[in-house]
Amino acid sequence: MTSPWTDLERPPLSVRALSRGLVDYGIWREIRVVEETGSTNADVVGLARSGAAAGLVVIAEHQTAARGRLDRGWSAPARSGLTFSMLLRPSDVTPDVMPDLQVGLPPLASVAVPPARWSLLPLVVGVGIASALRRVAEVDIGLKWPNDLMIGDRKLAGILAEVVDDGVVVGVGVNVTLRKAELPVPTAISLALAGASTTDRDTLLRAALRGIGDEYLAWRRVEGDGELSVLPRYRELCMTLGRDVRVDLGGDSLEGRAVDISADGSLVVETSAGRRSISAGDVVHVR
Repeated sequence: MTSPWTDLERPPLSVRALSRGLVDYGIWREIRVVEETGSTNADVVGLARSGAAAGLVVIAEHQTAARGRLDRGWSAPARSGLTFSMLLRPSDVTPDVMPDLQVGLPPLASVAVPPARWSLLPLVVGVGIASALRRVAEVDIGLKWPNDLMIGDRKLAGILAEVVDDGVVVGVGVNVTLRKAELPVPTAISLALAGASTTDRDTLLRAALRGIGDEYLAWRRVEGDGELSVLPRYRELCMTLGRDVRVDLGGDSLEGRAVDISADGSLVVETSAGRRSISAGDVVHVR
């Protein structure tokens, strides 16, 4: 087996250090780091069906069968990015979530989010990661509806959420040190290529998970009401709003101007025939 220290620009993650810094911070309960796996989402889906508790995070140094939206495959060199999946149970009212110590706020273990509002989770995760990486890496990162992190018009990261019984598995892939020749497509980018102030994966992962945890707690506290939690910040960061777009709907498409994000996280598009609310689709920003 090749040593993980062969490429000194891409050192391995330490599960002990990550656990020390993250476990019992807000929502995180268990951190696992695996050297290689097909898909962290598939792994966590299996663990969720076996009864794993909320707050589990599985991180892979190398994924060999990673999936994006619409079952698109992608790959990257080992330790060149952050690829991880987390298990969340928004309707769970057992004490998987640490009580909020701020005076006047209810214990989050008693607050359940109805499944009708789970569609906001990719937005919650997106805002949490984007806000954290903007601060730590000092790079101007925006969000493309529904689940991409962008630097300019180039994709930095993707998010994939899957409902599994009474839980949600959310997977994230962030390009950290990919070099130009290693980019999966010319329209991708990495933090290194964007001139980030740090590409230390430990620092970035801790910040990202803490950012996700903070956004998730705020969302749960208001029973998943997006207008009282994630949506104002999402609209600020969303690069799709105000743009002319083409939305591919699987055999059909529509064109118009993206004008808003609705309460359930759908994209509102002003077309020649009136406004349409899109809950799922592939968006192309029209130049």
